[in-house]
Amino acid sequence: MRRTVFNEDHEAFRETIRAFIEAEVVPVYDEWFAAGQAPREFYDKLGELGIFGINVPEEFGGAGLDTHKFEAVLYEETSRAGVQFGGSGVHVLLALPYIKMLSTDEQKKRYLPKFVTGEEMWALAMTEPGTGSDVAGMKTTAKLSEDGTHYVLNGAKTFITGGVHADRVIVCARTSAASAEDRRFGISLFAVDTKSEGYSIGRKLDKLGLRTSDTAELAFVDVKVPVEDLLGEEGKGFSYLGHNLASERWGIAFGAYAQAKAAVRFAQQYVTDRTVFGKPVASFQNTKFELAACQAEVDAAEAVADRALEALDAGELSPAEAASAKLFCTEVAHRVIDRCLQLHGGYGYMNEYPIARLYADNRVNRIYGGTSEIMKSIIAKSMGL
Repeated sequence: MRRTVFNEDHEAFRETIRAFIEAEVVPVYDEWFAAGQAPREFYDKLGELGIFGINVPEEFGGAGLDTHKFEAVLYEETSRAGVQFGGSGVHVLLALPYIKMLSTDEQKKRYLPKFVTGEEMWALAMTEPGTGSDVAGMKTTAKLSEDGTHYVLNGAKTFITGGVHADRVIVCARTSAASAEDRRFGISLFAVDTKSEGYSIGRKLDKLGLRTSDTAELAFVDVKVPVEDLLGEEGKGFSYLGHNLASERWGIAFGAYAQAKAAVRFAQQYVTDRTVFGKPVASFQNTKFELAACQAEVDAAEAVADRALEALDAGELSPAEAASAKLFCTEVAHRVIDRCLQLHGGYGYMNEYPIARLYADNRVNRIYGGTSEIMKSIIAKSMGL
């Protein structure tokens, strides 16, 4: 089936990324997996490759493009190779939209050149212990000092991807108490320097999957945040968070589709090479039927993911459409990867095989960025239910 979503520039980028992965990632990926994170210097290589600057204006060292299609190629190529680029996806997919949307000219001059090179890696800290998806329930506070020069940040965050290596973290905190009429009132966003006194990294969390991305707990004890590092207007943080959820959910949807596509590739390779009862596993009717069914699901997910990508680039991806894409693609990936692991037999359960790692990595797709249940609620609301 012919795809129209990518052009020659994207395919040239694909070749570059595929060669980079083979040379710089595959040979050392087992070491990253054992360590539970990619090394910090790897992000410098991504900066040199230009990955962080694709959507950054040229005046700050970027390529000045406005598209998510190169990110889409990255999802496909990392999944194809059975690898992850550590926590760097958060840097581009989650943090950059806030910097571009909310930063003043002065802030952009300070933030973006170092963002592009990877000298400063960024993360996003929303979730708190005990609140989960209830962002409005956050308890972290940021109180303006009496002299008005800084905010004093106190609280804790958890499940922060990229939190170990981050140099700056966009922290969501309460600058005002929630009102009786609106629990979402009073949340603000800050670009917090992780070298600040009182800022500390707690545990690097031991996750089921995504083993090479550093995910951490963060704590803030009287951290002084200069007023110059407030992003956007005070008290409008919740609306800002909602504005960027569509792109985040597209990213999860596209990544899940790419994982499902890779799973079929891994399974097809395995059953072609593996022999039982004197015959290749691929020769059995059950194997053919299982892979055919999986391929049909991947084809459908590809169409949904591509459609959402085109809508996102056009600025037309609605919250309900993003939720629908995320729900469909993550559920497809769950089914396909499980069936492809089954075709590997006992070897599919071994971490030395990419299908096992993919199985574990994929599970979080139906949780983060809003659970499948929340996606259904958003879609149902859009239907007038």
